[in-house]
Amino acid sequence: MAAVIALLLKEGQPVALLSMKNISKSFYGKCALDQVCLDVEAGEIHALLGENGAGKTTLMNILYGIYTRDAGEILWQGEPVLFSSPKDAIARRIGMVHQHFMLVPSLTVSENITLGLKSPGHPFPDRRKLNAAIKEISDKYGLQIVPEAYVSSLSVGEQQRVEIIKLLYRNAELLILDEPTAVLTPQETESFFAVLRRLRDDGKAVVIITHRIPEVMNISNRITVLRDGKNIATVRTAQVTEEELSRYMIGRELKPVRRTPAARSQEPGLSLEQVSLEVNGLRRLEDISLEIGRGEILGVAGVDGNGQKDLAEVILGIRRHTGGTIKLGGTDISPLSIRERKKLGIGYISDDRHQDGLVLDMDLVENMLLKTPTDPAYLKRGLIDKKRVKEDTVHAIKEYTIKTPGPETPIRYLSGGNQQKLILARELAGNPQAVVAFQPTRGLDIGAAEFIQQKLLEHRSRGCSILLISADLEEIMALSDRVAVIYKGKIMGIIANDRELDILSLGLMMAGRKTGGEPA
Repeated sequence: MAAVIALLLKEGQPVALLSMKNISKSFYGKCALDQVCLDVEAGEIHALLGENGAGKTTLMNILYGIYTRDAGEILWQGEPVLFSSPKDAIARRIGMVHQHFMLVPSLTVSENITLGLKSPGHPFPDRRKLNAAIKEISDKYGLQIVPEAYVSSLSVGEQQRVEIIKLLYRNAELLILDEPTAVLTPQETESFFAVLRRLRDDGKAVVIITHRIPEVMNISNRITVLRDGKNIATVRTAQVTEEELSRYMIGRELKPVRRTPAARSQEPGLSLEQVSLEVNGLRRLEDISLEIGRGEILGVAGVDGNGQKDLAEVILGIRRHTGGTIKLGGTDISPLSIRERKKLGIGYISDDRHQDGLVLDMDLVENMLLKTPTDPAYLKRGLIDKKRVKEDTVHAIKEYTIKTPGPETPIRYLSGGNQQKLILARELAGNPQAVVAFQPTRGLDIGAAEFIQQKLLEHRSRGCSILLISADLEEIMALSDRVAVIYKGKIMGIIANDRELDILSLGLMMAGRKTGGEPA
């Protein structure tokens, strides 16, 4: 790397390792990038900050050869380059870790790292030597991994380490990381930042695509902010505040979400009575009883993996509970199918929009129809009334400020925040009686998260019963009327979210200790 830095020195002044000048790109006639510029120096962590849909990932996909630019110039080590594929970028020692990892679960860590390379001894390389080389990189940067382990057995944080080692094994000098902390726990995030600092100290350049301002302030040297596909600012991190970055990102002051206290309604909303779930002889949920009145938000707090997904899927009918009763508006819905439950007025915002909420190759109109394909309002002589569905989709695009070239754009081309807004528009359509919102703002920027939280509060005021499941304690506190804590499939207690809410008690329950409050 020292040789690279030496090449970049000119009369004692450092020249940017990477320069992207006046990059423009349009999709379906809509401008995604408008003369965007970005300079990245060797030995720095550069944050590319912006809302979902601001153009951050598009800009890096152009650099990495996934998209072609419509206009502009890219200089790598001062030399003009044009990458027609990721292979060209990798050859120039540029690597990218995508938000959704590109690993083969059935192969080992070592096999994933060397996949596509002609290692010595190809096609029968000495795997022990390769593993030793991988282990050397792993130890140098603190990326602890077992080369012989199968990727399918790894946690998300460990898979991310494999992706980074894969780039370092190919001698990458610039590492692009797309929303690298979106799937990490706070502890994993701290360890990950320590790795990034080692990479920077070793002379590597790192670009982090993100919308998380506190993390940007923690880890980056410089920040470039994009908004609506345009450059807003490039600043040194030490010379800017979080409030200034927020204004750069969303173009306005952020309005804190305010929940006005409301009397608990006596009208029946969504209720669970002694609900249990057993899978392959293992108890996943145990005697869960919850009452959510009309016009109430009940938050479910807890560390990820303590039965939250099972709870959401049991209510929707995706999983069949093995004991207890689920009621909506006083009616037992336990024997009903998913479609029948949705017809009665249950909306579902899944924690995994790609897996459970959308069909990525379909357009917005088709995805909007997924909840109600047999709704009489959308049928004409037994066939789907495409005109009516399109009209409703166009209305949703306007009401939910979804950034898209048009309703017939494949939804995979939208940012995560805009995909989530479409799911919200679909699931809240028709004023449902109840909504299960599972991690509704996960992976979203502050502007999109604020919008979605406000929409949930609006429907609460209309009498909707909302079960909010979130690992974000701040979100739970901001939106919930009462807070239930789940631990290993059990409800440890339920506490009113008022001035007397004891955060310490909440933390103890999340760790498995029952405390005061409503009976669990």
